[in-house]
Amino acid sequence: YILDEPTVGLHMADVEKLIHVLQALTDAGHTVLVIEHNLDLIAEADYVIDLGPEGGDAGGQIVAKGSPLAVSKTQTATGVALKAFFAEHPVQSSRNKETNSCKFT
Repeated sequence: YILDEPTVGLHMADVEKLIHVLQALTDAGHTVLVIEHNLDLIAEADYVIDLGPEGGDAGGQIVAKGSPLAVSKTQTATGVALKAFFAEHPVQSSRNKETNSCKFT
């Protein structure tokens, strides 16, 4: 499955429902690729590929990759935002373990 900004226009309660649906898909063995800016969803990802350093012609390079926690330790825009997000929302999901691998099926 490939989803492009699926949280746009959703209420936060619906974002949480979407996260559970995406987790159920991956738990069932499906591959889910999401292009997203919503930190609630990014924080629940198994693996993040952060493109930048900016948008448009000034972007498109992989500037960080790994678990959301690993990316939060970088100085990229996404890393800084995730660090602040995790400071306010401690990691509770077992899905957010430190990993530097990405499995494509």
